[in-house]
Amino acid sequence: MSLKEQLNDAMKAAMKARDNLRLSAVRMVRSAIKNREIDSRTELDDQAVTEVLTTIAKQRRESIRMYREGNRPELAEKEELELAILLEFLPIQLSPEEIDTLISQIIQDIEAHGAKDMGRVMKAVTPLTAGKADGKMVSDAVRKLLA
Repeated sequence: MSLKEQLNDAMKAAMKARDNLRLSAVRMVRSAIKNREIDSRTELDDQAVTEVLTTIAKQRRESIRMYREGNRPELAEKEELELAILLEFLPIQLSPEEIDTLISQIIQDIEAHGAKDMGRVMKAVTPLTAGKADGKMVSDAVRKLLA
């Protein structure tokens, strides 16, 4: 079953259960997917839908951070609940330890030494972590391991 079909099924289930938060989050994702399809004039495949979901999840994380800094815990909590719903449709996220292990292996494979090789390492790591880890977390881990 494709991600778009899963989102449609989740929307129908949320409507039947009268789960307004879940319904709102799924509708937001479907709307973003539809906008991307209109912009590209093609139907999105699962990989492109995953990219849209990743982008929305990243926006939610940033909103949570901003709300916490702005002393708005009620809004941060709502964003966290929406993020949890979004993460259900993304591949299982890598733990920080798994990311470090993956990066260490790539550093050995391409024989990277120091911060000057960060671009090469990121180029090798990014396809392996796409949709499975936050890009900022990955780049911070690369920077830390190359130092």
